[in-house]
Amino acid sequence: MNEQERRLDEINVSDLQALLETGAITARALTAFCIERIERFDGLVNAVIEHNPDALAIADELDSERQRGTTRGPLHGIPVLIKDNIDTGDRMATTAGSLALEGSPAGADAFVVKRLRAAGMVLLGKTNLSEWANYRSGRSSSGWSSRGGQTRNPYALDRTPGGSSSGSGVAVACGFAPLAIGTETDGSILVPAAMNGVVGIKPTVGLVSRTGIIPISHVQDTAGPMARSVADAAALLSVLVGADPEDPATEDVKARAVDYTANLDADGLSGARIGIARGYCGFHEGVDDIMTECLAAMRAQGAEIVDDVTLPTREEIRPSERLAMSYEFKAGLNSYLQHRGAETSVRTLREIIQFNAAHPDTVMPYFPQDLFEEAAARGPLDDTVYIEARAETNRMAGTGGIDAALQAHGLDAIVAPTACAPWLIDWVNGDNRSGGSATPAAAAGYPNITVPAGYLRGLPIGLSFFAGAYQEAVLIRLASAFEAATKIRQPPEFAAHADL
Repeated sequence: MNEQERRLDEINVSDLQALLETGAITARALTAFCIERIERFDGLVNAVIEHNPDALAIADELDSERQRGTTRGPLHGIPVLIKDNIDTGDRMATTAGSLALEGSPAGADAFVVKRLRAAGMVLLGKTNLSEWANYRSGRSSSGWSSRGGQTRNPYALDRTPGGSSSGSGVAVACGFAPLAIGTETDGSILVPAAMNGVVGIKPTVGLVSRTGIIPISHVQDTAGPMARSVADAAALLSVLVGADPEDPATEDVKARAVDYTANLDADGLSGARIGIARGYCGFHEGVDDIMTECLAAMRAQGAEIVDDVTLPTREEIRPSERLAMSYEFKAGLNSYLQHRGAETSVRTLREIIQFNAAHPDTVMPYFPQDLFEEAAARGPLDDTVYIEARAETNRMAGTGGIDAALQAHGLDAIVAPTACAPWLIDWVNGDNRSGGSATPAAAAGYPNITVPAGYLRGLPIGLSFFAGAYQEAVLIRLASAFEAATKIRQPPEFAAHADL
């Protein structure tokens, strides 16, 4: 093997595809490489909750198709890992990391899984996550689930991986697969991507179907790609997009389905107007220093930086957002569980609460289920309290927030640090967030992309680009130009501690 082939854990998808096309490697060999790497390193980080027993057989079939002169597209034969809240109609379970759903395979593939299979991708396995996508308790530990245990950050093993798509972010960073799928309601793709030094795209709600994904909020939930480069994330996003009759939010997506790799542009910052959300900076001087370097890099590439962009703060948005989500979670989860039917022993949120209460030593050894109990007490979605809370959330984050700022300053996008540096894992006190900018775009249902921005004492820091609805093409252009100009990302070395 040449050097490129020896670095299969780091090279990009287009180069992998070139190796597959020339016969230098097969889908089976690439899949076996990923499996071996997981077996070698996952004991350190605990990112993969379940292996797909059919992965090699899938790879063999895809190799046979290629030998017959048929390929399904640019991701044919490429392995992918998916978060364990996404249904697969195979021998793997779908549990959201909860023992309440352990041993419960779904009856059918989620729509996004159908898209992955149709594209010729190899489903390698399921990734660990913050249990129930971090919606069980306000004192949770990101990356911990009762079924999967604690996922760890490969840049410093005593640090959080972020959540809730913890295993997906870690797995991509570690080279367990070139691509992974995460899901987000508020920060669950962006934060673990930033904290593990990879790229994450949170699409506009409605661009990617949610059918077959364990829900939190039908207004904010979306699946999205996680990868080691903007190009790879764009390629995966192109596969995920599709109109789904069972998800009304995707009704007009046919007109928006494009090849997002066409928007990759090393000169894409030239002439762009970028606004800084200063209200989402200032939580750590080291992060601010990295932000200053990022802005200088963008100016050097011809971007005009607008420094007085004001957005509602997370503290202003969160009360109404959290209230609305508690109604949405109850309604959505009960509907999802009823659809799963006989495949699960729990059919309602109340039954999950009862299961957890009956198994406190294994399910709740570190934190309670206060968010579950709060949601269970809520009324239906026609409750006036809910309707007003959701409307206020959308106004603050969307029309009165991001939309107003973009229009007032004539901006292509807004930037801010994605999150704080990864904190120490703490099962007693829970997460220790000190800053992050995911909430405005998440609450509005707008797109957001995070790219590696720098390192704070060896810990990854991400930079977010966000804008209005369906502006993924613009954000990919800007992010790819920033990535090309800075080339910041370095692979993890599985250090026991940060460089303090």
